[in-house]
Amino acid sequence: MHKHEVISRPFSDVHVSGNHVVATLLHDPTVEGLDVALYMDGSASMEPEYGPRGVLAKLGGVRNTVEPQMRWMLEYLASKDRNGVLRVAYWATGDGTQLEMVGNLTGPQAKEFKFPGPQYYGKDTVMLPALRDFLGYVKQEVTNGLRRALCVIITDSQLRDAADVQAYSTQVAKEIGAGRLPRMNFVLVGVGSKVDEEQMEEVCHASYPGVGHLWCHRVADRMEEMADLVAVLVDETMTVAAGGTVYDDKGNTVKVYEGRLPAVLEFEMPPGALGFVLEVAGQRYPQALPREDDHDADDDHDARPFVPQVQQAQASAHRGHRH
Repeated sequence: MHKHEVISRPFSDVHVSGNHVVATLLHDPTVEGLDVALYMDGSASMEPEYGPRGVLAKLGGVRNTVEPQMRWMLEYLASKDRNGVLRVAYWATGDGTQLEMVGNLTGPQAKEFKFPGPQYYGKDTVMLPALRDFLGYVKQEVTNGLRRALCVIITDSQLRDAADVQAYSTQVAKEIGAGRLPRMNFVLVGVGSKVDEEQMEEVCHASYPGVGHLWCHRVADRMEEMADLVAVLVDETMTVAAGGTVYDDKGNTVKVYEGRLPAVLEFEMPPGALGFVLEVAGQRYPQALPREDDHDADDDHDARPFVPQVQQAQASAHRGHRH
C-alpha cells in the first residue's frame, strides 16, 4: 500500500534532492517547554498605525498596518510555544505604565483576531511593568511545565525607563544564574524613526555572568517589516549553543554542528539511506527520508520502514567519527 511522507517533530519539512537533504526545524529541539509572550506597544504614537476605530473605520481610506503583522507573528510564535498558546498584551497604555491584556491566543485564533489597538493609548513609554508582568507569568507557569521563556516586545518610541530596565535585567540574570528562574530571552524590536537605537543597544548588549546576553534587538524602518524581523531574531535567539550531530541510518556521522544549530539543516546522505537521526543535548530525533514513491500513486513501490540503528549510532558518537 502506498505510504505517504511523515514529518516528525522537531522537523517541519524535509526535502531531498539526490543525496542532498534540507531539513527545517519546527522549533529548537532543546527548547521543550518554551513559553512565549508578546507585548505590543500601546503608546499614543502608535495610534496612526492602528487606524481609526468605530464609525471612522468603516469609511475606509486608512488601514490598520499593525493587525496583519500581529497575526503573522502570533501564528509563527505559536509554532515555538510548548502548548501553542501565547500571552498577548498591549503595554505602555494609559499613563504609559499600564497594560491591557489581549488574552491567551493560539496560532489559529490569531489568523482572524482583531487588533484595533488598546482602549487607552499611553501618554508615555514605560517598559518595566511589562517585564514584571512577564516574570510573574513565568513563575506561575513553571508549575505547569514551563522550562524556558521568550518575551517579544515591540516599540516605536524611546523608553522612558531604560535605566530601570537594565537594573531589572541584572536582577533577573542573577536569579537565572542561581537556578531560581528558568532560562529566558527578551527580543526587542523597534519600529520607525522615533526609536532610540543607541538606547536599545545599551539595554541589549549587556552580558551577565553565567547567563550571557538576555536581550537582542533590531530596528525596522516600517511596520510592514516588523513580523519578518521578529522571526529572524527569534530564530537566532532560539538556536542551540551546544550544536548537534546528524547520523545516517547505519549510525555513521553525517554532519557535526559544533557551534550553533541553525533552523535549517543541510547535509549529504549516503546513497540508499532511508533516514537520519539528529542528536541534540543527548536526545535523539529520527526522521525518515521522503522517497520519490512517497509522492507517486504506485502501489508496487512501498517505502521500506526506517528503523535507525540507535546502538550503532551511539557507539559512533562516543568514538567521535566525523565525515
